[in-house]
Amino acid sequence: MDTKFDELLEFPCLQTFKVMGVAHPDLPDVVINRLQELAPGDYSPKVKPSAKGNYHSLSISVQVTSKDHMESIYVEISKLELVRVVL
Repeated sequence: MDTKFDELLEFPCLQTFKVMGVAHPDLPDVVINRLQELAPGDYSPKVKPSAKGNYHSLSISVQVTSKDHMESIYVEISKLELVRVVL
């Protein structure tokens, strides 16, 4: 991943990730468990269901320490089975 996060942000900083995935009761826990491995912290995501209820979006603020750290969070959260998109 070749982003320009290091040119746009000053690290460390809080970054809000929006995670969209299948409307499954385990989605928030699965995402938070993986985040705890990547960036330990106290997370309480905001969950919003889609109009038809098939998907949920989670908004989670995470303390990121570098461009590489931020990119690894995008990559690793995207790999989760219930996740469809990470913004």
